[in-house]
Amino acid sequence: MDTTNEVKVQEEYIEKLRKRNEGKNLKYNILTMGCQLNENDSEKLCGMIEKIGYSKTDSVKEADIALFNTCCVRENAEDKLFGKLGELKRLKEEKGLIIAIGGCMMQEKHITDKIKESYPFVDILFGTHTLYKFPEDLYRATEEKRKIEDIIDVDGEIYEGLPIKRDSKIKASVTIMNGCNNFCTYCIVPYVRGRERSRSPRSIIEEVKHLAKEGYKEITLLGQNVNSYLKVEKEKNIYFSEYEGVNSFATLLRAINKIDGIERIRFVSPHPKDFTDDVIEAISDCEKVCKLIHLPLQSGNTKVLKEMNRKYSKEQYLDLVDKMKAKIPNVTLSTDIIVGFPGETDEEFEDTLDVVRKVKFEQVYMFIYSRRVGTPGDKMENQVPEEIKHKRFDKLKELVESEIEEKNKKYVGTIQKVLVEGESKNNISMLTGRTDSNKVVIFEGDKNLIGKMVMLKIVSEHMWYLRGELNG
Repeated sequence: MDTTNEVKVQEEYIEKLRKRNEGKNLKYNILTMGCQLNENDSEKLCGMIEKIGYSKTDSVKEADIALFNTCCVRENAEDKLFGKLGELKRLKEEKGLIIAIGGCMMQEKHITDKIKESYPFVDILFGTHTLYKFPEDLYRATEEKRKIEDIIDVDGEIYEGLPIKRDSKIKASVTIMNGCNNFCTYCIVPYVRGRERSRSPRSIIEEVKHLAKEGYKEITLLGQNVNSYLKVEKEKNIYFSEYEGVNSFATLLRAINKIDGIERIRFVSPHPKDFTDDVIEAISDCEKVCKLIHLPLQSGNTKVLKEMNRKYSKEQYLDLVDKMKAKIPNVTLSTDIIVGFPGETDEEFEDTLDVVRKVKFEQVYMFIYSRRVGTPGDKMENQVPEEIKHKRFDKLKELVESEIEEKNKKYVGTIQKVLVEGESKNNISMLTGRTDSNKVVIFEGDKNLIGKMVMLKIVSEHMWYLRGELNG
């Protein structure tokens, strides 16, 4: 579907609002919850709202618009949103604050029903498939003085050419596909972001080339299931135009690797079942593709994985890791793990610990299972008691931290290539950056090194960062 005309319509609303807002010094505040895809969506929202004539403020008390981009993966996100809305009621009454809520949570009917019933002062509700219409929704809410609910349940289209305001001048995220077809039983994402749809190769390559010209050094390719890029289109015989030889995720990596100016390429999140040999070969061959691979495990037990609908076994996962270690020099791995999925026994949890010991992950993102309304996992009767979940989480955390400490020691004395990202948040006299393996390194250096690659000798290790010195 050609979405060009719809984007032009939104540009017209942007211009109408911009003219209306001239000279008013309007401000907006945005709260982003959730994953990097949500962060990328927020950059698009910021791009649109700043074109409309608003400037960003970190203080909601100064804002004329309070914007929420929500996530529904974890239960505490709901509590956070409702808490914030309660705080904003007074500002709404005092200064007519416009309140807009978008993102994944708005695709859940029980959430939007609660907002309309308990927080009727909210002005705009919009979903994941209608983000591109924010200028029109804002125009109607402010001009017609009515509540806007702009949410659709069908899979949305991919809209190219929306304004974008990125937080960083060094690193940029580029979404290459939307939606998910996997239906893991713990996950709400396929229900709120729809089925997989890939962006065209041309639009991705042109966006990365533009970023390179603007001076960006690191690109992160985003997708719910990033390594199945163009897979659905091929299976359904949906026509797509190849561009610079791109017809798969592996060829996309190779094409971006050739773009001058880009020095690092990362991607999240892949699925183990779609990690084909050609992707492994591309990672090995492409010098700009980081050799840290995020490979979500979720559980180390085959029975639990089946209940999760993950479509691989413990043995298949370990075989894939062995293949990566054999074919990709200096490869490191990070992962996601869920503790306390329904029915998980102590013995099955021990399988997860076994995989952690065998793989020796560089980073582990650990989560206690959280029930999500609308998922099969929520309806399972054998829910694990909270006390047991927390005991298992603590046991996993202890193992992971002991292994991180051991891994960090191996960095001491080595020379690491680091992309300098800026001043250290905890010590502005120091600079901070990351290694290929995503380790944070702080060091003393001149501010003109920000945005550049430097070689650092690692002189000491700490649990969550390394200390380095300029090498030569």
